[in-house]
Amino acid sequence: MFEGISYLKNGNKRQREAYQVLKRLQIFENLVAFKPILVGTIPIEIDIPGSDLDIICSCKKHQNFIDIVSKYYAQEEGFSITQKTIGTIDTTIIRFNTFSFPIEFFAQNRPTKSQLAYQHMLIEYQILQSQGQAFKQEVIELKKQGMKTEPAFAKLLHLQGDPYKTLLTLKL
Repeated sequence: MFEGISYLKNGNKRQREAYQVLKRLQIFENLVAFKPILVGTIPIEIDIPGSDLDIICSCKKHQNFIDIVSKYYAQEEGFSITQKTIGTIDTTIIRFNTFSFPIEFFAQNRPTKSQLAYQHMLIEYQILQSQGQAFKQEVIELKKQGMKTEPAFAKLLHLQGDPYKTLLTLKL
């Protein structure tokens, strides 16, 4: 369901705005080789003002990824590149601001569907579908108070331990 961005065209106001920005910047066309997927709060409608467009990508050669993203977006406001190791996985994070959204590219040498951000989003989406609108509003309220998404879900579901790991163990 979350592959591609066409579902955003008929979504809520923020999703439609996100679609327009992504199309205007041609992100999914320019980065097709990196199998981009939009993840995070906007696809599952729990975003708050200031939420960014999180785009995960798969890359074998980080410098190649950096070169291509820089070619298209280095002129954007606040363009920055960070490289670090998360767990044992080399990761490149590129951020910039444009139009009405901050944008973040998150690239690792693993398939996008295997990345934790995608796995978290799928689980959160299933939880939202089963818990209903009141639960969704509670998540949004916790986020407005400054809580990150996974900890908000863990709090509302009374999950113990690291919320990022615990969410992945839920049987839905």
